[in-house]
Amino acid sequence: MSTAVLIVNYRGYDDLERCLASLEPHLGLDDEVVIVDWESDRKALRRAAGRWPRAEVVPRADNRGFAAGVNLAAARSRAPFLLLLNPDAVADGPVARVLEDWLTRHPDVGVAGARILDADGTLQQSARRFPDLTTWFGGRSTWLTSRFPGNWLTKRNLVAAHAAASGEPVDVDWVSGACLMTRRDVFERVGGFDEEFFLYWEDADYCGRVADAGWRRMYVPTITVRHAAGRSAERDPAPAIRAFHASAYRLYWKRASTVGRLVAPLVHVGLWLRGEVTVRLAARSARSS
Repeated sequence: MSTAVLIVNYRGYDDLERCLASLEPHLGLDDEVVIVDWESDRKALRRAAGRWPRAEVVPRADNRGFAAGVNLAAARSRAPFLLLLNPDAVADGPVARVLEDWLTRHPDVGVAGARILDADGTLQQSARRFPDLTTWFGGRSTWLTSRFPGNWLTKRNLVAAHAAASGEPVDVDWVSGACLMTRRDVFERVGGFDEEFFLYWEDADYCGRVADAGWRRMYVPTITVRHAAGRSAERDPAPAIRAFHASAYRLYWKRASTVGRLVAPLVHVGLWLRGEVTVRLAARSARSS
């Protein structure tokens, strides 16, 4: 078997070089690496990827977003397994082999995600339940989660902590696209990533469609990557924050029931207001730092 590692980069060339360096010792001869580089700086891209001749680089002057980048990279590869990996992630071991082996031994699993740690070793909540009303209160970035992380709403939504502590793989609703492996045939069957998602939530949407097609999704904490989350967003936070909330609404609309769609205007306004408040708080924090 072989894996195609798909990396969507946006001005993160130092991170990209570290990512490639961490991957190289663990890749097989038949593995592929495809890098889609949005708003490409050709000189910086050559510096970051030039030492890795196996990497196929796809420089683009435009920026169509993460989901479109994944689809473009997948189309440039042939391997039966696809490993999505953020450029600001560093593999702590043979991530491709471990996840590929897991999918091979569990043919009913369509998606598998590794344990993800922050650069300082803190566990990232990369395995979750699909968003619902409880996510407004117990989601990853809510006030309740930050102040009282042990509350039952947060435990319901963020399932990575318990699984990572036990070290046992567990069924989940969705895993983060920062490190996500899927079968190519599953990817093609569900139509790849939805390119209407520019940034954020496209991984949850993909896992939702994989679930609808009858495939399991697994969190596999036996292998780890370190992920310096939000590095691209930090360069221009306001568009990233707005994209987060716009994508959250798209996901809501796609998965809402008939009743849920009746209240969609209220959800849209609520998400828009939350986004604008977050943008202002981010700007205030930047001015005071």
